[in-house]
Amino acid sequence: MTDKQILSEIEIVHQGGVIAYPTESCFGLGCDPNNEQAVLKILELKQRDINKGLILIASDYSQLLPFVDDAKIPQDKRYSAFSHWPGPFTLLLPAKSATPKCLTGKFDTIAVRVTAHEGARDLCRRLGHALVSTSANLAGEESLKSAAEVAQVFADKVDFIVQGEIGGATNPSTIINPITGKVFRG
Repeated sequence: MTDKQILSEIEIVHQGGVIAYPTESCFGLGCDPNNEQAVLKILELKQRDINKGLILIASDYSQLLPFVDDAKIPQDKRYSAFSHWPGPFTLLLPAKSATPKCLTGKFDTIAVRVTAHEGARDLCRRLGHALVSTSANLAGEESLKSAAEVAQVFADKVDFIVQGEIGGATNPSTIINPITGKVFRG
């Protein structure tokens, strides 16, 4: 990937665009989580119910703090929660009251992950903030595993397709509420 390509995808996200990019187990659709119009475009592209919420990925926990109510995470749960990262574990953490409902859905938690996929992690670093991360597929369909598959399904619907390989994970990230211990996927 050249610096020009990196700047292009970053500029597109900052301007409210939607990109497709490789993650641990599949290609994801992403946008700036602070841009409600872009988030709603992703929900429309996927035909996904807004009440389900979306996952945010980040290069480190600090990028998630604008959305997570860190003060509500009990001290005795912090180590077990954060020891999962970076990695293919999505945590359901208390959402700040100002976190948009298009991200949280009908929940008072926000699904967040510090990604272990170096390309996605580097993308978040370069953006300087978290990124929406939902599998590149139509609701109920198989997740897309390559840039070529994404181009076939979403070519004229996304603003940029990041070239690259997905990570070695064969399953989507495990989703855990580290406060209750409940596993929702995985």
